[in-house]
Amino acid sequence: MRSIILAALLAVSPAALFAATPAATPAQPVPQGILSDAATPTAYRLNFTILPDQDRFSGHAEIDVVLKAATSSLYLHGRDLKVGASYARTGSVQTFAHYTQVDPLGVVRLDFAKPLPAGKTTLVFDYDAPFGDGPAGLYHIKVADQWYAWTQFESIDARAAYPGFDQPGYKTPFTVSLTTAPGLTVFSNAPETGSEKAGSMVTHHFMPTRPLPTYLVAFGVGPFATVSGSAVPTPERAQPMPVRIVGTQPNRDRMDFALQNTGPIVGLLERYFGRPFPFPKLDQIGSPVMPGAMENAGADTYGDSILFLDKGASTSQKQAFGMVVSHELAHQWFGDLVTPAWWDDIWLNESFANWMGYRIGNEWRPDLKIGVGAIDEAFRAMSTDALKAGRPIHQPIPTSGDIDSAFDAVTYGKGGQVVAMIAAYLGDEKFKAGVRLHLSRHAYGNATTEQFFASLAEAAQDPQVVAALKSFVDQQGVPVVRVERAGGGLGVSQKRYAMLGTDIAPETWTIPLCIRVGAARQCSLLAAPSSTVKIGDAGAIMPNAGGTGYYRFSLTEPEWRRLIAEAPTLLPGEALAMTDSLWAGYRAGEVSPALLVAAAMAMAGNAYSGAATDGGQRLAGLRVRGLVPDTQLPAYRKLIDGIYAPKLAELGFDPKAGAYLQEDPDRQKLRSGTVSLLAGEAMDANLRATLVTAATAYLGGDKTALDQSLYGDAFGAYLSASGEKVLASLFDRAVTSDDTLFRDAALGALNGSGDARVGSWLIAHLADKRLRPSDIIDLLRGMASEPATRDQAFDWLVTHYDTLVKGNGIFVASTLPSFVSGYCSIEKAAMIEKTMRPKVDQYKRGGLSLDRTVEQVHDCGVLKQARGAEVVAAIAGG
Repeated sequence: MRSIILAALLAVSPAALFAATPAATPAQPVPQGILSDAATPTAYRLNFTILPDQDRFSGHAEIDVVLKAATSSLYLHGRDLKVGASYARTGSVQTFAHYTQVDPLGVVRLDFAKPLPAGKTTLVFDYDAPFGDGPAGLYHIKVADQWYAWTQFESIDARAAYPGFDQPGYKTPFTVSLTTAPGLTVFSNAPETGSEKAGSMVTHHFMPTRPLPTYLVAFGVGPFATVSGSAVPTPERAQPMPVRIVGTQPNRDRMDFALQNTGPIVGLLERYFGRPFPFPKLDQIGSPVMPGAMENAGADTYGDSILFLDKGASTSQKQAFGMVVSHELAHQWFGDLVTPAWWDDIWLNESFANWMGYRIGNEWRPDLKIGVGAIDEAFRAMSTDALKAGRPIHQPIPTSGDIDSAFDAVTYGKGGQVVAMIAAYLGDEKFKAGVRLHLSRHAYGNATTEQFFASLAEAAQDPQVVAALKSFVDQQGVPVVRVERAGGGLGVSQKRYAMLGTDIAPETWTIPLCIRVGAARQCSLLAAPSSTVKIGDAGAIMPNAGGTGYYRFSLTEPEWRRLIAEAPTLLPGEALAMTDSLWAGYRAGEVSPALLVAAAMAMAGNAYSGAATDGGQRLAGLRVRGLVPDTQLPAYRKLIDGIYAPKLAELGFDPKAGAYLQEDPDRQKLRSGTVSLLAGEAMDANLRATLVTAATAYLGGDKTALDQSLYGDAFGAYLSASGEKVLASLFDRAVTSDDTLFRDAALGALNGSGDARVGSWLIAHLADKRLRPSDIIDLLRGMASEPATRDQAFDWLVTHYDTLVKGNGIFVASTLPSFVSGYCSIEKAAMIEKTMRPKVDQYKRGGLSLDRTVEQVHDCGVLKQARGAEVVAAIAGG
């Protein structure tokens, strides 16, 4: 069909294409967000010619649409496509169209040679376009001297691969074919139905998909390594389901873990949702430059280090696999089967999948303690959510440039914890019934937040759940609950949390409040500004029992000390809640820094790895933000060493690969976290010497000398000890490696060196062609995290801002201002605003990120001026 169409087009002279007078330019403005309903797509047929080693690819796209009324023009989407021919086919009549991109984010206007009638027509395009070199659109990467191509379309990058109606409310079948060189492996969302020769190449055909939005379409071409298996039948699915693991050739020996563990996770999800996997097959695909993962229907894509684990994988790697794979596969139901109508409801996708990622990951491997990570992520999200420059979880998305703001810590961390909080309040069975009702009502279609709320309320038969959800979903900010003993019970009151010196609008929430006093626990809804809780135990007060509530708490100093005394025995979630609320009290000007030190010392005795090291990591945050002056660094390092050296002595330490693989996974993680604090913050000389010896042996060829969990710390110590002698060689080893885990760790040691000389060397080598765009982003982010190299990173970022925006996807471009959020100065905040605001305004991306960065830097400066001397005294007295 394609060759016939092309021949017909070539037979028509360019002048004849517009022999009829094109319609006048439409009066309506260029749509910046949702397109009008003038045309509704009903099916796509996409034919691509992809040779990954070339600079460009070509495509032929046919889109069946229904026109609401007669029209001379249409708006749709396409970005940086070189369109050779475009026309509408209505029955046997072809009407040629002039294709014009009218907006840098990819809005296109089609002007037809004559008006099209209302009803069915097919839009046809022939075009070519450049490959991207990072995970946006259709991109290609060279790995071990071979070229591969993948796609990454969320949120608005499908339009860089094919013209279409690139918004989630339009779900249609897609029929894809890929023409490429013989011998290459291909994949797409649906199973392959066959292939045929096409001259010197081969065309692969795929089944039509179930209805999908544009952003969930996926395909790839390359000399991929694959292993195949199946997910065994379940009560929800009578037949085995094909499962395939796909990756670049250097990962061919690391695919078994994913193959063996994908099926069981699918089974756990099917049991929860009460229905089978929604698509006929599942490919799990690795990409060396994917910064996270993507839930393409039947073709999930992951960063290599998430998906490909060998026998020596660390606890952290296994936790990431379990959580992220569970998250992305949960999306196959919640996001792919039922899709948001527009991006303002994407929070529901991501928040729910985040909760499911931790929940199902924990069911898959309870020994890894994956579930507690949800609590940790939620508390870290509070630092963002507490800012004035924020947003509610559910917010209007008026323009395409605003979409990226919906993919942040508020959506993932806060949203996931709000879902968990409501699920716990309703009870698991009622909440699950609401989820299942929602999926059954909207399968293979679209749904809104209000429709989800209605399903929950109906299943739970509890209208209060909607009020509680809305109070957290539709307003920004973090509640802080003050708890004090009063008359045999507790007086409780709520207000909006605010940093010291911040004037912030008040808010009130409907809070599912769970309090534990000693062994007594009580839960209730706190909807008023204040109330009382009748609870009669005389033990220490834990105002967030289990740590599952999305709120902070405040206590009197004597009550803080009673709770800190129990730190070693607190449950993991409660331990994290205590540390977060204590530090929040310090930042609000209510808690003495001396209590922070006391809590870190006490919490080091907690059995849970995340709790034991949390206080040390937060103390390290004072150093990297500049609240610990250089003159106090010896006292700071002595403090960290005093807290954590005894813990490592208790745990024992051998850097050899696999030395502790038979131990409890969380104990392994506790050891590696303790090593990081001692080697990177305390600068423990004996430990660093041991790590240098191990790193030297490893880089010399002895792969048994160093465990994977220690790569970053060992390479950092090695670089620090050897200096400029090994700087170039470590860089060369990193950029020539196709082992993503090693490459990232080695580059991380370089960018996190905290040495201005290393920083200068890196800045001089950022133009090295062996660096991928994602490497440059990681190097800049790491350098900006350390005081000694922060200015170097900032200067380079500002100078090369244009290149970074154009060379990376929307998510990277929108977060660039946050790279310098580590500054702590009122003056620096003003400088960042002045320098970066014109850049952000120019590209219509990153406005919220810049607002937050400026506020964080300013607020830290206020805190430093007001309480810096107290921090110094607490460290010296520790």
